[in-house]
Amino acid sequence: MVPRVLVSILLLVNIYNAVFGSNLQGDCSKDGSCDGDEEKRSKAKYTMKESWKRYLQEIQQATAKYQDCSNKKCGCYSDVIDDDLRIWKDRGGITKKDFDNSADHGVHYQIIDHKLYREEKCMFTFRCKGVEHFILELIDNLPDMEMRINVRDYPQVPKWSSPLPVFSFSKTSNENDIMYPAWTFWEGGPAVWPIYPTGLGRWDLMRAEIDKKASEWPWEKKKAKAFFRGSRTSAERDPLVLLSREDPSLVDAQYTKNQAWKSDADTLHAPPAKEIKLEDHCEYKYLFNFRGVAASFRYKHLFLCKSLVFHVGDAWLEFFYRALRPWVHYIPVQTDLNNARDLIEFAKENDEVAKGMAERGYQFIKDHLRMKDVKCYWKKLLKNYAKLMQWKPERNSRFQRITP
Repeated sequence: MVPRVLVSILLLVNIYNAVFGSNLQGDCSKDGSCDGDEEKRSKAKYTMKESWKRYLQEIQQATAKYQDCSNKKCGCYSDVIDDDLRIWKDRGGITKKDFDNSADHGVHYQIIDHKLYREEKCMFTFRCKGVEHFILELIDNLPDMEMRINVRDYPQVPKWSSPLPVFSFSKTSNENDIMYPAWTFWEGGPAVWPIYPTGLGRWDLMRAEIDKKASEWPWEKKKAKAFFRGSRTSAERDPLVLLSREDPSLVDAQYTKNQAWKSDADTLHAPPAKEIKLEDHCEYKYLFNFRGVAASFRYKHLFLCKSLVFHVGDAWLEFFYRALRPWVHYIPVQTDLNNARDLIEFAKENDEVAKGMAERGYQFIKDHLRMKDVKCYWKKLLKNYAKLMQWKPERNSRFQRITP
């Protein structure tokens, strides 16, 4: 109880200083001269004060309500499993017909007598390997089952259609897919030449690498500038890139090449920028995260820099997203980025508040998104799923056995 009270008091002090502190000094220079029209200055100050006060109140209220989750029995994410499987519980379970109807929507796996089998064809070999790594780690403790695992980017089961028992790494509130931890926790992440030629992967190794780099860039040493590097996967990123061109002292956001790049038109009529490793993002205080084709693989990595994450939009989810809270762990940004400049300026002028949020975001990922947490989620998800199956799977002789 004491720590929560202290946090609230400190936040209230920061709110007071941020809202009223700027009024104590006045706007005149040391030689006594005052610039600009007094009425315009007062109006601008009042407008800015009100928007920042609203942000500070959001932070104070969110942190006061927030309670850190427990790692026991995957406590941080159990509600996600419950929510994703609820449609099948309400229907009385998953029938063989339900499963057969999902044949075109993912890779067919079987677990029989603690052995893993898969249909021969997998559209993305390394993605399947990333999935299989975790299942094989748990195989001795899993009952017989069969499941359909989607390794495409997009979810497969819109809510307006008949439900299908399909596992997908990401979805929005408009889909009934069952979320699982993405293959990228082990391998099969996007290949980015020349920095990640074989793909982004091995979350445990990336954690160590970024953590090491973050120690070289403590908050006081970081550049007080918003930063983004990535390809033009979505035009939603354009406003930040344009803001960077308008005000490079506030934002450094540039487009890099991707596989579809043909000319500078594909990078918003500018030469493509050099790719930057994730650990080198740690040089900056404010890191922007956008959705990709679906949820962004970079998101979890950004927190490890101990930088403040600006998360754009809230439609796309991975299994761990909901446990991260806006204004507690990150700054939420409108999808159209209309409030991006104001939020960045707010962070710059409220440095201790921004630093505190960055530390909370880092601590959550460090404490609750370890490899053991990913394995725990897989285990609980598959066991709960197996309980809903209304048939006993029989080994398909055409399937290949998957071994470590």
